[in-house]
Amino acid sequence: MNFFGQKEEKPAGPDPLFAATTEMEMYTHLFNKMAATCFEKCASRKHKENDLALGEMSCADRCVAKYLEAHEKVGVVLQKANEAQVKQQQSLVEMQNAIGGR
Repeated sequence: MNFFGQKEEKPAGPDPLFAATTEMEMYTHLFNKMAATCFEKCASRKHKENDLALGEMSCADRCVAKYLEAHEKVGVVLQKANEAQVKQQQSLVEMQNAIGGR
């Protein structure tokens, strides 16, 4: 029951809190993986200064840009595959209904 004594109805579809939590976990994983990969690739182990050298910074910038671009492309491909799967599932249900409706 809610504050006014009425029964609360759950929204249809996925839980928005679960979706937001999952998305944050995904972005956290992406950031951590990207940071580790680009640091390993670009940062010199020999430097004794606290800051990165100019070449290391530009390498890290390029690495992050490529990483995010690849992540976006994979996301587009997965989105298209998901949409195709939903369409296929809908057509399967329609065919089953047409066969069962005879």
